Amino acid sequence: MKNNQTFQLVATAASGLEALVGKELRDLGIDCQIENGRARFEGTIETIAKANLWLRTADRIKIVVGEFDALTFDQLFENVKALPWEDLLPLDAEFPVAGKSIKSKLFSTPDCQAITKKAIVNRLREYYHRPASIPLAETGALFKTEVALLKDHVMVTLDTTGPSLFKRGYRLEKGGAPLKENMAAALVMLTNWRKDRPLIDPVCGSGTLCIEAALIGHNIAPGFNRTFACESWDWVDKAVFAKVRSEADDLADYDCELDITGTDINGRMIEIAQANADEIGLGSSITFKQQAVKDFKTEKEYGVIIANPPYGERLGEEETVRKLYEEMGEVFRPLDTWSKYILTSDLLFEEFYGQKATKKRKLYNGALRTDYFQYWGKRPPRVKKEEDGVK
Repeated sequence: MKNNQTFQLVATAASGLEALVGKELRDLGIDCQIENGRARFEGTIETIAKANLWLRTADRIKIVVGEFDALTFDQLFENVKALPWEDLLPLDAEFPVAGKSIKSKLFSTPDCQAITKKAIVNRLREYYHRPASIPLAETGALFKTEVALLKDHVMVTLDTTGPSLFKRGYRLEKGGAPLKENMAAALVMLTNWRKDRPLIDPVCGSGTLCIEAALIGHNIAPGFNRTFACESWDWVDKAVFAKVRSEADDLADYDCELDITGTDINGRMIEIAQANADEIGLGSSITFKQQAVKDFKTEKEYGVIIANPPYGERLGEEETVRKLYEEMGEVFRPLDTWSKYILTSDLLFEEFYGQKATKKRKLYNGALRTDYFQYWGKRPPRVKKEEDGVK
């Protein structure tokens, strides 16, 4: 068992979310460095378990097996072969090699993958004394490997996560343009919402934003409902993951009252959203109801509205979507104590909404460049404390 071994690790993330991933890691007590598309850190199997279980905005947790520069295929082969693969891969390991190459002399990704695979096979054959005439079985646990080249610098990694971290396991059905769960969590975390304030998603679709907010409000680890690839590796102690899950369960605040509402004009989407929330046990924490944006009203104050409306990317949709933006402006603008956060790829959004945003933040929803338009509401009045009888 390698319980106490320290690994070099990366948490990968969508462009624009790296700083959030870094903040999450530091909140877990894990020091890290932010780079484009990832946060670097180090730790033990327990660190890997915590990161997989708790990171809301990351995509994957990977072990960095090695890093080096390579200008020729010979250099790539020899450097990969020099890495201690026998410490990580058992003889029967299944280890497909993915790859990417950006601005590098070795620009052929398939060749980089094939050479990396060959180098690992040679290393394992020599270590386990297997003749070249007999192929490695690859019938055991999955060790997804990646060789990534950027400006001739090579990083070779093992994926500990399996299916991406956004796959929380609660989405039974989804709408036409679903928001990934980790992106939805990021949209919530980029607002000023706190669990004692109301939150509304007026175009909730399959309910992802509301469910992610409820997970945050209850302090429930987003990965509690799933397993991870490295749990099937023979050198990973199952007791470590059991311990981290037990600690996460103790930290969850299942009893706190949340005021989260999701509305959508489509009644079928409301049924799907409710089913998804029920699947993860948060059905009673969120109110879902069918309602058009133009019919939205509230007497509540100091709440937060988060919306991921349609962007009008498809032919013929632009006019309908911009009418929705106008309705949003008419309905939301008078709510001056509420903060509003709206994600769209339409750069003319403010023109149709009828108000300049307080702030904009560039984010990528998948491969699509979007802006997160932020309208900050008035702050709640500060309650003066009485100390020693003196106001």
